Amino acid sequence: MGVDLHADGRAGIDAGLVRRLIAEQFPHWSELPITPVAVDGWDNRTYRLGDELTVRLPTYAAYAEAVAKEDHWLPLLAPALPVPIPEPVGFGAPGHDYPHHWSVRRWIDGETAGPTTVTDMTRFAREIAGFITALQAIDPTGGPTPGQHCFHRGGPPAFYDGQTRTALAALRGRIDTERAQEVWEAALAAPIDAPPVWFHGDIASGNLLVRDGRLAAVIDFGTSGVGDPACDLVISWTMFAGESRRAFRDAVRHDDGQWARARGWAIWKALIVLADTIDSDATTAATSRAVIDEVIADHLAAR
Repeated sequence: MGVDLHADGRAGIDAGLVRRLIAEQFPHWSELPITPVAVDGWDNRTYRLGDELTVRLPTYAAYAEAVAKEDHWLPLLAPALPVPIPEPVGFGAPGHDYPHHWSVRRWIDGETAGPTTVTDMTRFAREIAGFITALQAIDPTGGPTPGQHCFHRGGPPAFYDGQTRTALAALRGRIDTERAQEVWEAALAAPIDAPPVWFHGDIASGNLLVRDGRLAAVIDFGTSGVGDPACDLVISWTMFAGESRRAFRDAVRHDDGQWARARGWAIWKALIVLADTIDSDATTAATSRAVIDEVIADHLAAR
């Protein structure tokens, strides 16, 4: 039976497909058990392969662009970083009606970062800042510049101007769209005048693994590249607050323009999510509202 990836990229990707692909392309692993991971993502489906490996399959062509990038660059970035990142050990080709390249990586133990797994959020904020600054210190020569492979992270947030203004129009009268637009305009007006550096592109709780309350690993470099690192500061409003936010800001050491663009990246995402969920998903909508409020408050304080 073929894999239908036209309507829903996740449909048809299951343990049976993984077993067929492994048996054909990596027969030395064909006897290992295959099980879905407990916490999966949207861009990729991930399966445990035995105790020490994972199989990661993109759900859409747009996400598949990152596979070769990650497999090439992750081994080069890893030695300079303070915590482990994914280690590719196999590069899979399309097969059995599955149309994308895919990868096999080593399993990394850890729990997803969050209020119940992080024991000291201020210390954790400094650990994340340390990871970001170590990543930025790596030689960017030859690294992938912003484009579709990273959904244009690392470039000017203006790429998403149309989406942002559409969301603002849809939300008019339901949030403080005047202030939100002010945040967005400030992000657009902040020129990128620093040299390009490595960025992760999605420093978020789901991509941060914790052991014993401490940062243990950073995963999912699908949106990584070389450019403006402002997008990596968004966690300041999505995970940190108060003392932990101040600790992150002090430790990560970025200039005012980068923070203005970071607020733009944060409010873009929160606005489009809120516009999509405000009448259908109260929990997600409330989270997005909170981010918008925090970003606006931060913008007003920085004026």
